[in-house]
Amino acid sequence: MDFLQRLARSLDRPLFPWKRLILGFSIGQYLFETALTLRQYRVLQATSPPAVLAKEISQETFDKSQAYGRAKARFEMVSGLIAQLQNLAFIQLDVLPKLWAWTGDALLRLAPARFSGEISHSVVFVFAFIVLQQALSLPTRLYHTFVLEESFGFNKQTPRLFVADLLKTQALTAVFMPPILAAFLKIIQKTGSHFVFYLWIFTAALQMFITTAYPVFIQPLFNKLSPLEAGELKTNVEALAAAHKFPLKELFVIDGSKRSAHSNAYFYGLPWKKHIVIYDTLIEKTETQEIIAILAHELGHWKLGHTTRLFGISQVHLLYIFSLFSIFINNASLYAAFGFTHTRPIIIGFLLFSDALSPMDSVIKLLLNILSRRFEFEADEFAKRLGFRAELAASLIKIHAQNLSTMDADWVYASYHFSHPHLSERLKALDWKPREALTSSEKDKDKDGAAVKATGRDEL
Repeated sequence: MDFLQRLARSLDRPLFPWKRLILGFSIGQYLFETALTLRQYRVLQATSPPAVLAKEISQETFDKSQAYGRAKARFEMVSGLIAQLQNLAFIQLDVLPKLWAWTGDALLRLAPARFSGEISHSVVFVFAFIVLQQALSLPTRLYHTFVLEESFGFNKQTPRLFVADLLKTQALTAVFMPPILAAFLKIIQKTGSHFVFYLWIFTAALQMFITTAYPVFIQPLFNKLSPLEAGELKTNVEALAAAHKFPLKELFVIDGSKRSAHSNAYFYGLPWKKHIVIYDTLIEKTETQEIIAILAHELGHWKLGHTTRLFGISQVHLLYIFSLFSIFINNASLYAAFGFTHTRPIIIGFLLFSDALSPMDSVIKLLLNILSRRFEFEADEFAKRLGFRAELAASLIKIHAQNLSTMDADWVYASYHFSHPHLSERLKALDWKPREALTSSEKDKDKDGAAVKATGRDEL
C-alpha cells in the first residue's frame, strides 16, 4: 500500500498533461486497431478457401463468407471512427463537467433536498450519460441490424421489437443501476483508503448474483424458454451429462429465431445445479449428433475447470483495477485537467481512470484472448476424446458455412480480437483431413434463405 501511495503522490502534479495523454492513448489505440482491421481485410480478399477447407466449402459459400467479412470490417472501421470522433468531442468540449453541472442543477430543482448528495447526483449523472451514449450509438446500431445483417439474411428483428428491446433495457437500467452504483460509492465513502478489498468483495458477489439471476429473471423478459421436448436429443444430452456427473437440472429451448438467424447453446447456474439452454435455430439447422458434439465441447469447459479459472482470473483483474483506481481517486491534477477544479466526484474519477487505463487493458485483453483460445482447443480435444471428432468437425464446417463466418484470419488481428480460434486452426488441431463437400449452396441455406450460427459461446 505504501508503494501505491507514493505512486499516487508522484502522479498528482499540477499542470500534468492528463488530457493530452488520454487523448493520445485514445487516438493511438484507434489507429492500432484500424491497422489490424486493414490487415484482416487483405485476408478477406482471398478468392479461394484455405487448403483444409478446399473440399468441404463450396466456392459460392466461401465468396459470400468473404463478402460478409469485408462488410463487417468496413462497418468496424467506420463505426470505430465515429466513436473516436465522439470521444474526442466529449473531451475537447468538456462534456463531462457540463453534464455533471446540468444534472446537479436538475436535481436541485426537481428532487427533494435529501437527494442532493453526491450519490444521488452520481446516479442521475450516470443515467443521463448512458442515455446520451446510447442515443449517439443508435444510428450505427440501426445500420448494423437493419442494413448489414439484413442484407446477408441474418436479421429477424422488426423495428417494433427493436424499440421494445431498447425500452426494456432502459427500464432495467433504471431499476438496477441506482442501487448498485449507490452501494459502489457508499463503500468507497465509508471505507476511505481501504476501499479496494471491500469493493472487490462486493463486485465479486454481484457478478455471481448476476450470473445466476440473469437467465432466470431478466432473459425471460426478452426471450421465451421452454422445456426441451422428450426425444432423441434430450435422451442423448441427459446421457452425456450423467456420464460425466454434470449436475444437469433442466434442459431448455430458447426462441432466438424471433431476433436473429444466429444460434447459441450455453450452460448457466450454480456449481451444484446447472441448466442447458439451446437455441431453436440450432435444433432446426443441426443434426442431433452434431448438437451433442457442440455440448460435449461445452462440457469440456466445465470438466476442465475453464469457467472456474476464468472467473478466478477475472477476480484478480478486478483487484488489480481497484488497486490502480486507489492511485487516481484523489488525483487533483487529473480532475482539474478535465474541468473539475472545485469538486472531485468519485464516479468522474472512475470514468477518467478507465480512459487512462485503456492501453494497459488492451494488453490484458490480448493475454486473456490467448488463454481463451487455448481453452477452446482443450475443449475441442475433450470432445474428440469422447469420440465426437468427426461430428464436431462437421458441425464446425456446416455452422461456419451457414453463418458465413470468417474461415481464415490474419494472425495479428486474430491474436488481438479473437477469443476463439478460427475455423482452419480448429480443423487442423482436430486433425481433420479434407474429404468431400459437407456444404453446398443449397445446404447452406435454410427454408427462407437465412443463415444460422450455432455456437458454444460467442463463437463455437
